Amino acid sequence: MTTLTAQDLLDALNGQQLRLHYQPQFDLFRQSVTGVEALVRWQHPRLGLLPPDRFIPLAEASGLIVPLGSWVLSEACRQAAEWRRAGRMVTIGVNVSVRQMGAAAGFLDVLRQSLEESGLPPEQLQLEVTESILMDEQALSLLSKLRNTGVSLAIDDFGAGYSSLSYLKRFPASTLKIDKGFMDSLPASLADCMLVDGITRLAHSFGMQVLAEGVEHQEQIDVLHWMGCDMLQGYAIGRPAAADMLTKTLMQ
Repeated sequence: MTTLTAQDLLDALNGQQLRLHYQPQFDLFRQSVTGVEALVRWQHPRLGLLPPDRFIPLAEASGLIVPLGSWVLSEACRQAAEWRRAGRMVTIGVNVSVRQMGAAAGFLDVLRQSLEESGLPPEQLQLEVTESILMDEQALSLLSKLRNTGVSLAIDDFGAGYSSLSYLKRFPASTLKIDKGFMDSLPASLADCMLVDGITRLAHSFGMQVLAEGVEHQEQIDVLHWMGCDMLQGYAIGRPAAADMLTKTLMQ
């Protein structure tokens, strides 16, 4: 496997090699796609289209996650605003790392600029953070400021980390995304069914919506619906796709 360097990634940022794909999020009760998650890809000139696990660790280690994240946020807002003008209003989810939020004022400026330049209403943007952020006091303070801008917040990959459940009451999130690892043995595993059901009830008790990630089969959809899960994301709903491909789905 070819080793990628920070210079390669910097060249990609400067050379417009980055792309966003979008994965639909399906509302079980409205029975329609009401959101999408923006997922970054690297169109490498020699290696082809690279998934994020090939370069996000490099971006984090080199500090390039900050300009990369700013580009993702700006492009996602621009695309969501374009869909809005075409008559399809969907919430767009954008992943944000702890390192991006390290300089609080800088990230707030990037957020406000992305919303202002695109014309996207803040309520159509959802920032996704992993549960590890619940352990970071500085990040928690920033999240409250972010919420005051009108954007919504989601806890991504819930259940994959080690944070205390007591931190949930301090986190101003509107959505909890259950980690896809729980879906692999659903509904065959009684233990996983009980865990997902418990997480769903816990989130609802805090007034959060629940989105299950990594849903691939109708049997999973049926049991999640029965448990009261609000939204689904995964191959059973739709694979990540470029904006022009997803637009056809959204406009149906």
